[in-house]
Amino acid sequence: MEHRPGSRFVLLAILTAALALSFINGCGGREAEQDSAAVSDDDWGEPGGRWHSGDWMEIPLDAEGDLTQEQREEFQRLLSIGYLAGNDPVPSNSGVIVYDGSKAWYGFNFYTSGHLAGAILMDMKGNILHEWKMDFVDAWNAMPGQERPRSVKSGGFWRRAHLFENGDVIGIYDWIGIVKIDKDSNLIWARFAGFHHDLDVFPDGRIITLVRKARIVPRIHSELPILEDFVVVLDADGNELERVSVLEAIEKSDHTHLLDRLAPHGDIFHTNTVEILDGRLASKIPGFDAGNVLITIRELGLIAVIDLDAGKVVWSFDGRWRKPHQATVLDNGNIMIFDNRGNYGRTQIIEFDPVTLEGVWFHRGVEPDDFYSDQCGSNQRLPNGNTLITESDRGKVFEITPDGETVWKYMNTARARKQNKGEFVYIASLFDVLRLPAVFPTDWADRPESGQIVP
Repeated sequence: MEHRPGSRFVLLAILTAALALSFINGCGGREAEQDSAAVSDDDWGEPGGRWHSGDWMEIPLDAEGDLTQEQREEFQRLLSIGYLAGNDPVPSNSGVIVYDGSKAWYGFNFYTSGHLAGAILMDMKGNILHEWKMDFVDAWNAMPGQERPRSVKSGGFWRRAHLFENGDVIGIYDWIGIVKIDKDSNLIWARFAGFHHDLDVFPDGRIITLVRKARIVPRIHSELPILEDFVVVLDADGNELERVSVLEAIEKSDHTHLLDRLAPHGDIFHTNTVEILDGRLASKIPGFDAGNVLITIRELGLIAVIDLDAGKVVWSFDGRWRKPHQATVLDNGNIMIFDNRGNYGRTQIIEFDPVTLEGVWFHRGVEPDDFYSDQCGSNQRLPNGNTLITESDRGKVFEITPDGETVWKYMNTARARKQNKGEFVYIASLFDVLRLPAVFPTDWADRPESGQIVP
């Protein structure tokens, strides 16, 4: 799946909010209705078939003059659609609006928001303890020798981030680049090669993340491009060590039937989560060895395990959710997943046993429209058994007990997307909120804390 030797490539990227808004307003709501299906604990529904695209591409310079008009339009379409910094109108209240200190699991909230090319550390009462910022242009200008995509003018926001105990942070400008900065937001390194969505860090400091390339793959479509996803391993300094094509990993496996559902072109995978396995399920399920990676593939409604050494998929499960995000292995050996559209077209959280493939816990909100995130979302099981859920599109994160009681809720105080003569009228999306333990070091923070805060 490598490019022809000797070919030169122009790296192009564009963040066109108007076109993205057109797509989401034009397709997102109706798609949710079309994808809706009756869902019970025994029947979780089936994956939907619609798809949308990202904004990173490669075009061989020597092929530019040979592209047809249809090919050029398809490449431009893939370039122009991305996430919005905010989707929903500003709510009537914001900040921490629910906090039961006797039931919530106390810690620090580390998150990325649509208003910021950076990340934030916040306490349980909504006080900002520390903030990291790194504009895309500043990172690019500080890294000589890397050609800048000529259409990118700003970095927008970080899609995901990882916080180290010394205050260093790694962040992703979705479909553009990945950076590491220190506690004072000084750049340590930056790489720009279509990184997107998610990352995880091995105990030895290596980084695993995702890269996508837009290109024509004749065996998928003879004329129109696809967005091909790769699982990529970087060393601690951001240098690439290896990459595995998700397409080739399926083709080499015993799971090739999954390719029957591929869209003919465009964003055929939309891989959005990557998690390093620790081996806790290896004795129960072949393929779940320590060091293998669990990925979530939105457009196939699929979760899969890839053996990086073998370069192939060794386990997969699909057909129980629609447009999912954030599959994660829990301490109890179950898997939890953010199912964006599998609850009658609305959102639900599913915990299931990967051995028996039976659902064991669900969260679907209280009212029909109470819980919904069309594009993104994440979930985290906390040590006390509660679950932290990021409802991205609505700029909301909340913590619930096993029986569904909300014991902590935060609505983003930040705003995004100027409308009405420059006024910010949308709540900024919360792309991912992670609860860190109270013992996590914060002595480097602007406002370091110790001891539990109670309402």
